[in-house]
Amino acid sequence: MVGNDGPSPAAARRLRVGLAQMTSTSDMAANIAAAEAMIREAHAQGAQWVLTPEATSLLAYDRDYLRRTVRPEDADRALARFREIASELGIWLLIGSLPLSDGDKIANRCFMIAPNGRIAARYDKLHLFDVDLGEGRVYRESAAYTAGSTGELVETPWGLVGLSICYDLRFPHLFRRYAQAGARFLTVPSAFTPWTGEAHWHVLLRARAIETGCFVLAPAQVGEHGGGRATFGHSLVVDPWGRILGDGGDAPGLLVVDLDLDEVETARRKIPSLRHDVAFEIRRNDPV
Repeated sequence: MVGNDGPSPAAARRLRVGLAQMTSTSDMAANIAAAEAMIREAHAQGAQWVLTPEATSLLAYDRDYLRRTVRPEDADRALARFREIASELGIWLLIGSLPLSDGDKIANRCFMIAPNGRIAARYDKLHLFDVDLGEGRVYRESAAYTAGSTGELVETPWGLVGLSICYDLRFPHLFRRYAQAGARFLTVPSAFTPWTGEAHWHVLLRARAIETGCFVLAPAQVGEHGGGRATFGHSLVVDPWGRILGDGGDAPGLLVVDLDLDEVETARRKIPSLRHDVAFEIRRNDPV
């Protein structure tokens, strides 16, 4: 656990993280209780930093129900409870996202909570999932959600963390900018569909780690959530060389992994690509 004076230099080279893999539903009280149980179990196993997935407190696909249920940040009972837990346990806590009222739409907002219970950073999902996957699988987040406008870095005892949510994973320039600004960790709390997850989840998370020389921590939703929606699971921890250190599989549960923080410098020394950007133009050559 991180004390009031911070970890010793030796302790700062290692970090135990806990990723909660959840099956959130439209029952907010049950979701909060499930998240709390996993957070407490991760702490009992020695995790200094615990992360939960996107839509931790509420995962409902009835947009009218969502609008009736969500509250502003200062009135959200899930956020208040998670701040209490972080303070009680003395841990860093990343709540992957909470749906919050934002005018006539909803904000999909991630929170990094410090061990004193204060909010160290907020991040609103930049890229909204507006896609047609075929066979009737159509998603239009922009119909109900507002997009964020800024990336967010947050300082921790172990280094800077770059925040993202789910669909942001497909935009590598965000993560490169984080890494070039000093990030050592990238967080990707998610609720990936089974179809896109099977095809792309592992390879995209490994790619982001390899491209940036960062640890990538991706707590995920899993299973059936009601309303015909399902998510892929497989919460992942990936090291800066692209190796998978832990995979949460396809059921709810807790993933606890130890990180050797020297791996960031090791990977970046071997492949220093973050320093090798060059300016160039794209020239189009039309057929003669």
